[in-house]
Amino acid sequence: MSNGWIIGTLLLGSFLAGFLILGWLMLKRPLELWDWGTRRALAGAGLKKVIVPAPVGPQTVFVGGTGPVLVFLHGAGHQAGTWLRVAKALGGQYTLVIPDLAGHGESAPATGPIQAADIVAGLEAVIASQAHGQPVTLIGNSLGAWMAMVLATRHPDWVEWLIAVNGGPLKGANAEVRLLPATREEARATMAQLRDASSPAIPGHILDDLVRRSRSGALARFSATAASMEDWMLTEEQLRVLRVPVRLIWGVADGLMPLDYALRMVAVLPEVELIPLDRCGHVPQQEAPERFLAALRRALGEAQGVEGREAS
Repeated sequence: MSNGWIIGTLLLGSFLAGFLILGWLMLKRPLELWDWGTRRALAGAGLKKVIVPAPVGPQTVFVGGTGPVLVFLHGAGHQAGTWLRVAKALGGQYTLVIPDLAGHGESAPATGPIQAADIVAGLEAVIASQAHGQPVTLIGNSLGAWMAMVLATRHPDWVEWLIAVNGGPLKGANAEVRLLPATREEARATMAQLRDASSPAIPGHILDDLVRRSRSGALARFSATAASMEDWMLTEEQLRVLRVPVRLIWGVADGLMPLDYALRMVAVLPEVELIPLDRCGHVPQQEAPERFLAALRRALGEAQGVEGREAS
């Protein structure tokens, strides 16, 4: 038996084992596979993974590009890879800072409940480390939008503009939406409330993985601290004095945070514009990435236009 035959057999065995593992992941852990793929793609798009020390533990951040600093904040249960399509489109024009929120992705804490205070502390460390003393534009989806507004009230000098995507700091989200489904049918009903009816149906094996994550994933760990979340909510009165200009990009099919929620913020924010997205729900950057990107470019263009006029 030649050495070449032995090596060939071992390589074939390794290939078959890898193929079987990939197939199992696609069927049983599709969300983990998606997370892994999007994070690898962020690195492939020129973003470098950076570890930032923070009081809550090391925070993982993807950083790259040149130009004004945009900080992207994902929603509960997600991770930095949710912004992949946006990062690919904007990396040549902006410096992108895309953290895993505390307790999500690869950011500490890796286990146990995730407090809103942990997320705020982690983001304060990230921005202090990566903004280099310059004001940034915060762009947050869902939980990320809530945290962006908290940061803008705590550190108004850090924030040039704020773009909230289907999220905010007010009470009043639809409590009937079951964010931690226990069965495939519950998961299907949840996603129907978070997405537009015209969007493609989500396959059953992905719904099953949503159920699995609902038991111990980052969203479950964050939801376990619901009793302390109210301390980090803001009131209409606090929003009335917010010094940061705000743009709201809103998927109008969102059943968790309906358009009425956005209109409540429009009514009190001193400088605000609402950019609605039809046929789109709670996470526009994933459900309708091209239309979301067009809306984001519009909001960023307005911000740059104002800054240019102020500088002239």
